[in-house]
Amino acid sequence: MRPRIRGGRTTVLAALLSLALAAPIAAAQAQESPPTGPAPGAARDAELPHQYEVKGPATPTERTALTATGVSIDEVHARAVVITATRAQAAVVRQLGYTLRLLPDPPGATTASPKPRVKDFPAGYTNYHTYDEATKEIDALVAKYPAILSKQVIGTSHEGRNILALKLSKNVTKDEQEPEVLFTAHQHAREHLTVEMALYLLNEFTSKYGSDDRITKMLDSREIWIIPDLNPDGGEYDIASGRFRSWRKNRQPNAGTSQVGTDLNRNWDFKWGCCNGSSDDPGDETYRGPSAASAPEVQVVSKFVHSRNIGGKQQIKTAIDFHTYSELVLWPFGFTNDETGPGMTQDDHDTFATIGKNMAASNGYTPEQSSELYITDGAIDDWLWGDQKIFAYTFEMYPSSAGSGGFYPRDTVIPKETARNKDAVLKLLEISDCVYRSIGKEQEYCKEG
Repeated sequence: MRPRIRGGRTTVLAALLSLALAAPIAAAQAQESPPTGPAPGAARDAELPHQYEVKGPATPTERTALTATGVSIDEVHARAVVITATRAQAAVVRQLGYTLRLLPDPPGATTASPKPRVKDFPAGYTNYHTYDEATKEIDALVAKYPAILSKQVIGTSHEGRNILALKLSKNVTKDEQEPEVLFTAHQHAREHLTVEMALYLLNEFTSKYGSDDRITKMLDSREIWIIPDLNPDGGEYDIASGRFRSWRKNRQPNAGTSQVGTDLNRNWDFKWGCCNGSSDDPGDETYRGPSAASAPEVQVVSKFVHSRNIGGKQQIKTAIDFHTYSELVLWPFGFTNDETGPGMTQDDHDTFATIGKNMAASNGYTPEQSSELYITDGAIDDWLWGDQKIFAYTFEMYPSSAGSGGFYPRDTVIPKETARNKDAVLKLLEISDCVYRSIGKEQEYCKEG
């Protein structure tokens, strides 16, 4: 999920952690050790975060105070939240007066096998695609459907992996005057279901073209772009030990520290770091980076989106960025609680909300403005709108809770939970020629000439 963080940890907080809480941390570690024995990378992984249920926070203000400890909020309920935290951070949260309950790690986070398959998903998750497996499947689809699917390498990640943009259209080799729609996935490393969502769309749109009327009509009248993996380095790192690391960020080192990684979805160059909606601490999960668009992966996708601005007119009209989890449809702005903001009129907001609610009615997600839980800044959907006036949404996919799998639902859910979004995606594609039609104002905004 997109935890909305207000600020980084302070020096005082760090001192409190290291001095006053040494005993509680040790006690927590004794009580909360993983149930299985050592596994490859166990010494390193002992410092990885876990999820906790925190009873009590019921308002945005209370949740905001909670995030100052450096945790991320993964799930919000009426009077409780689920956080991802190190044991040290969890101890600080307890000092705020909250009761924490350690939640079970996903089955793949520890392994009963003494020899897990490294650089692959654990047992029960092997139908998820590694980066290499996804690349091979994409190449096979491009070879099978060259008339409607093409592949571009638009740049590379920090570690040199290719970032791909796939184009789907009836005349895929031509740049036609058709509305363009962008789907992106996997900004956060542990959110592997989003890669499966992108692969589902590629398979569905190619295999059903000519037989599914809605898909056929959309490929005949739209240019669809899919960027299936924005964070290939983080995704590979998350599974490299043969068990899950609960890794979120990319793998870019942070100069002057031993900490690694930037939260890509706090690094976009619109209202970056403006509003206490991200962290300035390289050790935090929502670290925004040293400067806007400092992450190479963000630079690559930003350049691609700008390349679709032709003659001063952005060809991409709408977008969805896929995340997990919580089953939400979110729209801008995240950096402010106001319904409108820079460059957004009331009609724009109403259009965002109407389309968002229509998509949510299809997939059963909860629709809301991104800031309704708490503030974020430097997020992709705010950037797509604020920088390029693209009607951009975030989908937080299955499940709805940590108890149903959290960031690591079993691979048996992949077919159902990706297909669950087919109708919502088609609804967005169908309205992308004139989004204001959703509020009955096509005559005002969508006249030709």
